[in-house]
Amino acid sequence: MNARENLAPAIANVVTAVLNTPVKNPVVDEQLIRRFNKLGPRYTSYPSADRFHSQFTSADYIAQLQQRAKNPNKPPLSVYTHIPFCASLCYYCACNKVVTKHRSRSAIYLQYLEKELQLISQYLPAGQTSTQLHLGGGTPTFLSNDEMAQLMQMLRGYLHFTPDAEIGIEIDPRTVSAESLAFYASLGFNRTSLGVQDFDAAVQQAVHRIQPYDMIENTLAAARAQGFQSINFDLIYGLPKQTLASFAHTLDQVIALAPDRIALYNYAHLPSRFKAQRRILEGDLPSAEERLQIFLLSLQRLLDAGYLYIGLDHFAKPEDSLALAMRGGSLHRNFQGYTTQAECDLLALGVSSIGKLGNSYSQAHRTLDDYYASLDAGKLPVEKGFELSSDDQLRRTVIQDIMCGNTVNFAALKSTFGIDVASHFAGELARLQEFVELDLITLDSTQLAITPRGRMFVRAVAMVFDDFLSRATQATYSKLI
Repeated sequence: MNARENLAPAIANVVTAVLNTPVKNPVVDEQLIRRFNKLGPRYTSYPSADRFHSQFTSADYIAQLQQRAKNPNKPPLSVYTHIPFCASLCYYCACNKVVTKHRSRSAIYLQYLEKELQLISQYLPAGQTSTQLHLGGGTPTFLSNDEMAQLMQMLRGYLHFTPDAEIGIEIDPRTVSAESLAFYASLGFNRTSLGVQDFDAAVQQAVHRIQPYDMIENTLAAARAQGFQSINFDLIYGLPKQTLASFAHTLDQVIALAPDRIALYNYAHLPSRFKAQRRILEGDLPSAEERLQIFLLSLQRLLDAGYLYIGLDHFAKPEDSLALAMRGGSLHRNFQGYTTQAECDLLALGVSSIGKLGNSYSQAHRTLDDYYASLDAGKLPVEKGFELSSDDQLRRTVIQDIMCGNTVNFAALKSTFGIDVASHFAGELARLQEFVELDLITLDSTQLAITPRGRMFVRAVAMVFDDFLSRATQATYSKLI
């Protein structure tokens, strides 16, 4: 029996113990939801990305790569790769994308991804161990099978993925077949997310994304047949032509298909920022009240169907790895939303991608022209970023714990950051009394803990510790709920 087989019973015992850990879903309290339905950051990072600045340059990024290379206790490495191309335009989309019918553009892009990896390897030696890979976009499945194989071979040439690594890909169901899903599985992909949004034909027509129920059903069945785990559905409420009745029917269909995870996003209509959204008629959008009712219905229906509320807009089946991470205290939040592995460095590759190394964040150039020009000049394509002060790191730790529903342990903060919580956060602790009185948190001299009732309102609690919110910004935040 090899070492891995020896570990199997112990791992099974841990999983069983975590599964037996009781988790109480929040009660849907419409009054509280209305009270806290205000604007605020989503805290995929702290500080939030609107605080990144151009004074953080490729030289600062290189310094972070070098520090990681020298660190004997470096955290695991997660990898995000952005594929920006889409064959057609979805009117609601706010992602950084390039809509094109010219398939040759992806071949050029892969050449530049390799240039970026080559530059990174000068400062961070090849062979780095990675436990996670996520391909996002755009549409990763825009790549041909040959290009996808080329990309994975390229990544494996620089990175060593552990045998249990989570290797995920975002899928546009209109672009895949049973054969292509089998091919992705042969390359090592074992997780996927499907952009479903809404099954209603009128809504799909209004957002220029036609994908019938049968298409999603067949894609899901094919992915499961190939062994994909933790299959996620993205849903969006607040889209044009959506009604409470129509989305109730979509929920019926989603629950029948029973994906492992569901991300239920609130559509933010910002046509001044996102050109594609100008094709959506504002008169077709549900009212603010109807949007809220759709959310309340969705929340209750998913909880009643047996999904666990993970946080914000994420739901998962009790046996899914995301639910296990929540129960086991390893739930983490980064630029991909909630994830299963805490405290990873995030190596980001490709145009507009955002990464985290040590005490810094960095974002690549947002246009292909700038991204290519930087790499042609032999420079890493950093447009902006942020290096955290010690106080920023302290607040990031607190906000991360709050966002993941964990206990904020004051003794641990004192040990790590050398601060007395009572004096350092005197103003914040006073402002938290509102949340104590509403039974959203418990608070004493040793810890702050999120109650089951409070898990829906973690963004509001986290905002108390955000030292940047009082400073001027042009950011437009989404509603907390």
